[in-house]
Amino acid sequence: MSILSLHDITKSFGLLDILKGISLAVEAGDSVAITGPSGSGKSTLLHILGTLDTLGSGQLEIEGIDPGALSEVDLAKFRNERIGFVFQDAYLLPQFSVIENTVMPVRAFGSVTEADREIARGLLSEVGLGEREDHLPGQLSGGERQRAAIARSLVMNPRLLLCDEPTGNLDARTAEQIADTLLRSGAGDDRALVVTTHSETLAQRMSRRFELRDGQCFEV
Repeated sequence: MSILSLHDITKSFGLLDILKGISLAVEAGDSVAITGPSGSGKSTLLHILGTLDTLGSGQLEIEGIDPGALSEVDLAKFRNERIGFVFQDAYLLPQFSVIENTVMPVRAFGSVTEADREIARGLLSEVGLGEREDHLPGQLSGGERQRAAIARSLVMNPRLLLCDEPTGNLDARTAEQIADTLLRSGAGDDRALVVTTHSETLAQRMSRRFELRDGQCFEV
């Protein structure tokens, strides 16, 4: 069973057709880059994949489940448990420490246990922030904040990790480090990684690549 399956997905805003029948399948172990010019619909597609936006028509399944058939409450829980997100901005809460930001997805639907904190500590160590867990986001560099966001995205052990321009705000050296972290921590035999990016360097490091052109998606 594919982790992610799309069939003939469309999306329009008013009279503007953004996505015109997107079909693709993503398997466990895949690392996927979605590229295309500004305005081609990369972020729109990623938001649909992450159930943050509704599709116009077509069919989306995540691990064989149609998220459109879930109630609003069940969809929010499904998204929290099955999908991890990393955006261009880290969106860390400034008043909370790095480790408290990391466990925030756990807190969304329950209490944080010491076992949860140990998982978060392990992830922070994995992304190179083991000694920064008590720091506030304002005390971190841009690259460190993005690594904290990666740890947060993985704390629920999702099968699908979605990243929207994760290196877009970073210098070349830091972007390479974040790419290393994503491929080491976010990709694996039991999960899939999907990244939208303008970066040719990042796209070339993924195992598969799709390009959005004129509302269509082509594997290249």
